[in-house]
Amino acid sequence: MSVSRIIRLPPLPSIRDLIKLYKLRAMKELSQNFLMEPRLISRIVRSAGSIKDCEVCEVGPGPGNITRSIIQNMPSRVLIIEKDKRFTPSLELLAESSPVPLELIFGDVMNFNLEKMFNEDNKMEWEDKCPQIHLIGNLPFNVSTPLIIRWLKAISERKSAWRYGRVRMTLTFQKEVAERMAAPIMTRERSRLSVMCQNWCRVEHKFNIPGRAFIPKPNVDVGVVRLTPLKKPIIDLPFDIIEKVVRSVFNFRQKHCIRGVETLFPKPVREQLASELLTTAVIEPSTRPFQLTVSEFGRISEAYMTICKEKPDYMKYNYRGQKSDDNWPFVEINNTDSSENIKSINEF
Repeated sequence: MSVSRIIRLPPLPSIRDLIKLYKLRAMKELSQNFLMEPRLISRIVRSAGSIKDCEVCEVGPGPGNITRSIIQNMPSRVLIIEKDKRFTPSLELLAESSPVPLELIFGDVMNFNLEKMFNEDNKMEWEDKCPQIHLIGNLPFNVSTPLIIRWLKAISERKSAWRYGRVRMTLTFQKEVAERMAAPIMTRERSRLSVMCQNWCRVEHKFNIPGRAFIPKPNVDVGVVRLTPLKKPIIDLPFDIIEKVVRSVFNFRQKHCIRGVETLFPKPVREQLASELLTTAVIEPSTRPFQLTVSEFGRISEAYMTICKEKPDYMKYNYRGQKSDDNWPFVEINNTDSSENIKSINEF
């Protein structure tokens, strides 16, 4: 006798009815938009792959639209993290009706540590297959990019949820952000986010959702992206070093890459060291940032680290925050990551 792949929830008010009942409205200041189309909701969950018997953490469930579809796909446990307590009645009703354990946690995911959230039995070695753990979420637009950068750093350090292994993420972003995350070289979407995401993850832009499927209708369409951490990053260097180099180079996206590389150094030595760095990295100075592969950014980062090992003060240099280079390096540096970056270089 075959077992159904879908759990049937007991009769519940529709999400649309719950929104009316509890007078819920999407708050613009929290960048909230409710996805109401069941077919698209199911497709988001299917994009994660099989979640049967897995632990699933949903970020930003809102009234519980996606949560219902997650439950129906027979996970072993569901955890939902929500910042907005207005959704308590709707989510508690769902928790009471769920045939699988569902834990509701109120908190801001931007400051939430997922270190001890999951069952230790699901923990896997990094080089092994992905653990039976998934992160799924319809993210508010205002937190999606900073959150993924924060999670990429956690992946690089194997902390938070990634203490359990290569935990997969299926998340929504503005369509333009999703396109940047997956963008190959030589495309207009290629950006800092492309390099950062692709260095630590396999990025799959699964499909797009039209803005009209949401209430209220956003001015943009939405892209669903699945990210699977790589067994080994393409650039195996400290996160802060890579982030600084990639950000500096993409500061001048349409100009030759040497222009961005120059901003890694103070004026007195800028031209000389930028030229030396690109020579060491075997990169043509006239190459534009969107033409560079992740591996080429790796060579630039390695060359930068070599220079900084000889002159650690250069790691403190902040092109955007530096008021004047006249007295460098004796001016006060306002860069909270400097000491950690130097420590990372010396330990690597």
